[in-house]
Amino acid sequence: MGLAVDLPRNEEGIAAALGVLKQQFGEAFHTGQSMREQHGHTTTWIKTQAPDAVIFAKSTQEVSDIVKTCATHKVPVIAYGTGTSLEGHVNAPAGGVCIDLTEMNKVVAVNAEDLDCVVQPGVTREQLNLELRDQGLFFPIDPGANASLGGMASTRASGTNAVRYGTMKDNILSLEVVLPSGEVIRTASRAKKSSAGYDLTRLMVGSEGTLGIITEITLKLQGIPEAMSSARCSFETIDAACQAVMMTIQYGIPVARIELLDSLAVKAANDYSKLDLPEQHLLLLEFHGSETGVAEQAEMFGHIAEEVGGTGFEWTQKAEDRSKLWQARHDMYWAALALRPGAKGISTDVCVPISRLAECVTAAKEKADELGLISTVVGHVGDGNFHMLPLVDMDNPDEVAAAQGYVSWLNDVAIEMGGTCTGEHGIGQGKKPYLRKELGGAVDVMAAIKAAIDPDGIMNPGKIF
Repeated sequence: MGLAVDLPRNEEGIAAALGVLKQQFGEAFHTGQSMREQHGHTTTWIKTQAPDAVIFAKSTQEVSDIVKTCATHKVPVIAYGTGTSLEGHVNAPAGGVCIDLTEMNKVVAVNAEDLDCVVQPGVTREQLNLELRDQGLFFPIDPGANASLGGMASTRASGTNAVRYGTMKDNILSLEVVLPSGEVIRTASRAKKSSAGYDLTRLMVGSEGTLGIITEITLKLQGIPEAMSSARCSFETIDAACQAVMMTIQYGIPVARIELLDSLAVKAANDYSKLDLPEQHLLLLEFHGSETGVAEQAEMFGHIAEEVGGTGFEWTQKAEDRSKLWQARHDMYWAALALRPGAKGISTDVCVPISRLAECVTAAKEKADELGLISTVVGHVGDGNFHMLPLVDMDNPDEVAAAQGYVSWLNDVAIEMGGTCTGEHGIGQGKKPYLRKELGGAVDVMAAIKAAIDPDGIMNPGKIF
C-alpha cells in the first residue's frame, strides 16, 4: 500500500518564498511546530508530514498571491479544509506552504428559484444546510464528517445520500479555481447543462488539489422533502442483507440512504451510542418524499426484507428517532475505535458492482478473520461502496504488516470484481499503488494533464501519481 515517502525539498526556494510571504501576510503566517503538524495531520495511520508554513487566506486574491509567490520559487502548495481526509491528502512530503481556507467561509449567494448557491471553500456542509433551512432547501451530500465543501469537491466526496442524490461531481455546476501559475479561472456558468468546451468542472472535482485550489463553488440544491421515514432490519448473514439491497435497487424503490453495519459494527454502535439494536448484521434506510410515498417505500422494503429472511423490521417518521439512528451511524468511526482503545483505525474503502457486493463483503470479513484482524464493516451499500476499519496496534510490527497486506488484498479483489480501489476516500498517498492496476494507461493521460497544467509540480505533490 502507499506510504508517506519524503520527496526532495527545494530548500533555497522554500526559504525565499517564506521570507516574502511572512512579510506580506503578517499575523496570518504561521511557522510554529504544532500549527504545522496540525496541518499535515491525517486521521488514519499515514504519518504526518508537516508543511514549512501555514497561511490563513481570506480571499481568492490572497490565494492567488500566495500561489504566484510559490510558483516563482517553485515551492509546493497544499490546500487545507478541515483535515478529515483519510489517505494523506494534506501531507507535505516535499515541505512547502499550506493554505488554510477555513476563513473563506461565506455563503456568497443563494438562488432559491434556480435551486443553486455559491459558497466559498471553507463553508462546511452543516453550516450551509443551517443557512438554507429557512428557505426550504438543503444540500444533500453527507460524507459523515462536517467536512468543508472545498475539500468535498477536491476529493469528489459522496456518503450516505449518494444512492439517491449522487456524489459531489453530480452536484457542482461551476468552480472558481486558482491555477498553479496564480491565474484565476471559472470553469462554467450557473446553467444546469452546457456543451461549451471541455468539462473543466469535473476535471477539477476529485483532482485532490493537484491541478489548482478551489476558491468558490456553485452547488445544486434540493427542496427539503415533505416527509422522511427511516427503517431498520436485521439479518443473520451478510449475503441476505446484500440481497435485500440489490432487490431494493433493482425494484426501483427511490431509497435516499441504505447503509450496512455488520454485527461487530452494531455492537460498537450499541456501546458507544447507547442503543439496544439486535447484534446482527443491520440495514439502515431512509426514504424521502410525500407522507404517503415514504410510508409506501418503507413497506415495500419490509416485504423485500422478509422475503430474504430479515427480522425486526421497523420504520418511523419521528424526527428524533431518525436522528438518533443516523447520528449513531455517523459516529461509527469513533465507536469502532472504542472497541480496542489505543489502536489505530485503518479506514479503507472499495466499491464494486452491486451484483458482486455480497461476495466482496463476505470475502473481506473472512480474510480479516483469517489474519486475526479486528475490523468493522460499514457501507453505503446502495451503490456498492463499503468500508473496512482494521484496528491495529501500531507497536506490533506483525500486526501492522498483516493490516498492510490486508488493505492491498482488498483493493486488488475489488478491482478484479470490476470495481474500484476507492469509492469516496480518494487516492492521496495511501491508494497510489492501485490506481494503475485499476485504470492502466488512463493514468498516463492524467499525468500528462497534470504536467501541462502544473509543469513544476508544485500543486500538492506526491498525491495520486
